Amino acid sequence: MATGITSGRARQRRQRRSPWIGADHPHYKWIALSNTTLGTLIATINASIVLISLPSIFNGIHLDPLQPGNVSYLLWMLMGYMLITAVLVVALGRLGDIWGRVRIYNAGFLIFTVTSVILSLDPLHGAGGALWLIGWRVIQAVGGSMLMANSAAIITDAFPTSQRGMALGVNMVAGIAGSFIGLVLGGLLAQWDWRSIFWVNVPIGLLGTVWAYRSLHETGIRRPARIDWWGNLTFGVGLTVLLAGITYGIQPYGGHTMGWTNPWVLAGLIGGAALLVAFCVIESKVAEPMFPLRLFRNTAFAGGNAAALLGSIARGGLQFMLIIWLQGIWLPLHGYDYADTPLWAGIYLIPLTVGFLAAGPIAGHLSDRFGARLFAAAGFVVMAASFAGLLLLPTDFSYWVFAFMVFLNGVGGGLFAAPNTSIIMSSVPAQSRGAASGMRATFQNAGMVLSIGVFFSLMVAGLAGSLPHTLSSGLAAQGVPAADADTVANLPPVGTLFAAFLGYNPIRQLLGPHTLGQLPAANQATLTGRQFFPNLISGPFHDGLVVVFTLAIVMSLVAAAASLLRSRTAPPEQPRPAEETATP
Repeated sequence: MATGITSGRARQRRQRRSPWIGADHPHYKWIALSNTTLGTLIATINASIVLISLPSIFNGIHLDPLQPGNVSYLLWMLMGYMLITAVLVVALGRLGDIWGRVRIYNAGFLIFTVTSVILSLDPLHGAGGALWLIGWRVIQAVGGSMLMANSAAIITDAFPTSQRGMALGVNMVAGIAGSFIGLVLGGLLAQWDWRSIFWVNVPIGLLGTVWAYRSLHETGIRRPARIDWWGNLTFGVGLTVLLAGITYGIQPYGGHTMGWTNPWVLAGLIGGAALLVAFCVIESKVAEPMFPLRLFRNTAFAGGNAAALLGSIARGGLQFMLIIWLQGIWLPLHGYDYADTPLWAGIYLIPLTVGFLAAGPIAGHLSDRFGARLFAAAGFVVMAASFAGLLLLPTDFSYWVFAFMVFLNGVGGGLFAAPNTSIIMSSVPAQSRGAASGMRATFQNAGMVLSIGVFFSLMVAGLAGSLPHTLSSGLAAQGVPAADADTVANLPPVGTLFAAFLGYNPIRQLLGPHTLGQLPAANQATLTGRQFFPNLISGPFHDGLVVVFTLAIVMSLVAAAASLLRSRTAPPEQPRPAEETATP
């Protein structure tokens, strides 16, 4: 007896002296939560930090993104990271179930950190510089996918059911907040040096990598299994081709304002859809699928993922529209120089982040006590109300009304995020949590890529009706010859949309030095100044905004209904590590 007491005391002294704690320690769950939240945050910040920094990046590598041959670089810079994360998170979540979630997660932190260093050292300019950034962003996205695919599963393994909603809520809030924080952080850092948007990852990544390797432990169920190679191949290629086809569909083709009649776009859409159908057939027949379709028999899991997809599309569309609205129209109209618009767009979007951060943790905590479904549904209803409020605003709005509306949208997103994650992760058996976490992240990341194609297409369609006449009459009023004004007016509106998105005034480039040089100096100054282009496109932009936000309202309300779906049976609960090792 004395020997047992002595050895127990010695073990306790060693645990107190050790800076790292074991998986059976009561505080381990907080270590797991804090590290995975850091990993999720840094991965999602990088999905949006480039979004608002694109003007500085293209200036830094000396590439004009509005030249016809350079639009593809712009699109891949926008969607490359999000596309890869959408494709890989399911496979990497499944690998976490097989090889160990912590092992895959830790490797992701390391890859993410190393690629951040390489991205910041881009030695090339022009097209070569753009290809360097696109290629290494793709590899960085592999690391980000490893983090996102396994973080929720690690948390679910570490926390008991009574605290799981709170813990997943904190992680989920960090994930979605990262997409908002990236907008603010990108605006601030791009003002200093475009390379700093990658430098900022390095110290955080080093800390997180060392911390993860030293402190995280495998506590979940590892089930040796074979990798579903055919499922991975058909899913990865099919989703990549489909999303790329949707994104390229917004580029003009053959005299049309968009490229939906382009044979390559049609081949991508049809071929991608066919591969995904083949993927579903394969997954229904293999013994150990990467994407367990049987999980969708649970209505709570299916509804939660449907809500996550719709919410992600609406949230992604909101980010794009707000950036265009602020950088291309509102800020120049209020005297801000085009070079400064990314910084101030980030600052003026702070209420969106504040609303999300204020509501997210509270909703996660309360959903553990009162149930997740009502909070998730209420969040989408609040988001729908905020979209309606933004729809009623004039293009040249009062900022405080705008700030309240985006704050309200952030609150709605915060109310939804944690409960939705809790619904999804608590509706699957323990051995499927890695796959479920990856599937959840896939729907969210695919929604962000889909929002580029869906909302840009709707905006281009809205602009096509009124922009040509507005451009023609506005240019003619400044003395531009009718033939030149008509030529500019009949150009595809996607160029004008990208110019507004990047915070550019494209009039000098569209007219050319010869036409511009023939005009009086006063007219030249007006055409190339801060006020002319924003005033010119504000009316057509609002026409497109009506279409975009109306769809966002519909998506939010459908997502609210999907969030209320209940499962008929509860999944079997995994034993807690402390319970397994406890002695009477």
